[in-house]
Amino acid sequence: QVQLVESGGGLVQPGGSLRLSCIVSGFTLDDYTIGWFRQAPGKEREGVSCISSSDGSTYYADSVKGRFTISRDNAKNTVYLQLVSLKPEDTGIYYCATKETDLCSDYNAPIGYWGRGTQVTVSS
Repeated sequence: QVQLVESGGGLVQPGGSLRLSCIVSGFTLDDYTIGWFRQAPGKEREGVSCISSSDGSTYYADSVKGRFTISRDNAKNTVYLQLVSLKPEDTGIYYCATKETDLCSDYNAPIGYWGRGTQVTVSS
């Protein structure tokens, strides 16, 4: 059974940091491209970051470039998203998901499986 479980969210002040984790089971992590997405209240879900299965190449949305870092530890079946210099507009539910492609540059590749999300709230 394929599962993705996010953790690490919470309440943080502007300028603070968090590290989100996405622990996967039911499949071999290094065979899959993993994306991080977020959904703010009243807004559509958007892609935030991605790490490719084929070559480890990464993608970041312009709004998070230079502040978020994605990485993977295949031995631990975990993908991380390090968030620094957080802003109130980063608030939302963060989801990880598998993408049906081996490269993040295949932007239109369909999503395979979603996690249930972890809440990130940036507020003073």
